[in-house]
Amino acid sequence: MAATAAFALPAQAAHGPFVGPLNTVRTIASTVPGNGDVNPYGTALVEHSEGDLRGGDVLVSNFNNSGNKQGTGTTLVQVNPHGEADLFSQIDPNNLPGPCPGGVGLTTALSVLPGGWVVVGSLPTTDGTAATAKAGCLLVLDKHGNLRETISGHGINGPWDMTAAPHGDTTDLFVTNVLNGTVRANGKVVHRGTVLRLTLCTQDKDQAPTLLSSTVIGSGFAERTDPNALVIGPTGVGLGRDDTLYVADTLGNRVTAIPHASTRRSSDGTGRVVTSGGALNGPLGLAIAPDDEILTVNSGDGNLVDTAAYGRQLAVRTLDRSGSPAGAGALFGLAVDRDHHKVYFVDDATNQLDVLERP
Repeated sequence: MAATAAFALPAQAAHGPFVGPLNTVRTIASTVPGNGDVNPYGTALVEHSEGDLRGGDVLVSNFNNSGNKQGTGTTLVQVNPHGEADLFSQIDPNNLPGPCPGGVGLTTALSVLPGGWVVVGSLPTTDGTAATAKAGCLLVLDKHGNLRETISGHGINGPWDMTAAPHGDTTDLFVTNVLNGTVRANGKVVHRGTVLRLTLCTQDKDQAPTLLSSTVIGSGFAERTDPNALVIGPTGVGLGRDDTLYVADTLGNRVTAIPHASTRRSSDGTGRVVTSGGALNGPLGLAIAPDDEILTVNSGDGNLVDTAAYGRQLAVRTLDRSGSPAGAGALFGLAVDRDHHKVYFVDDATNQLDVLERP
């Protein structure tokens, strides 16, 4: 894939945007494992080596099975920056250690916790259509890829994306949910999407994390079912240095901010609008870059948008040109590398992990 230039946008900060020097898109590896799962969604950087997890590698979750049915993917693939990919885990929907209403369909909700615990969301279907979508759960795997527990209920209803924030012996998971009333609405927009803060105890590296509390910190986000995307609703989340949680409000075509995300005891609704319109085109995945710049990828085209925390859209990069319209529906999860020099992202039009980097 060829290098691309930024679109013309308003004046930038003195030091320039994070993606300023990043102009080249390169494919790292296929994300299709041996069982043929496709449609990579979740993307999580492995910060530290633990067990079979290798520091600097990227974990990817697949949403579709080999028959391309949405909400039926069961695999996590680990990819290193040099292009080697291997299966980290394949989850058996018929042999789960706890309840997960509807089964297994791995979403963009993917995080690596202290101790090498991996948490991935499941929004399952039986036939790849929204009509059969169920509430799902969070699946917790150990550092060797073994499924150890499920977390369901407590407001979890179609976990769509997630970010994690460790605090000593506990970790907060911020999870977007997109199935509150959407299936029943049969394609009509409902404003019931939520953001949950799930606090887990992660003190014992040998014992699976336990759920301590669940709090709705965001609510009222627009969501609906869709024949092509299965469901559309609040997607990517990222936590800023001042404890502000940024949310990609896909149907609202905006990024919003929920303050005091780790401590608030009630919902802030959809939060404060950081930016809307402009280069945004149905933002999906979201990641936080240095200086709290907000990186989002569009569902309506193949672009990444770099936005300052105060709301100015700083730069755009084209990551995918396939399909018609170009790049539509190809981009989901993304992650900044450990050295803050690259952005990893999945391209589900090509079933690959790619990277945006310097020439």
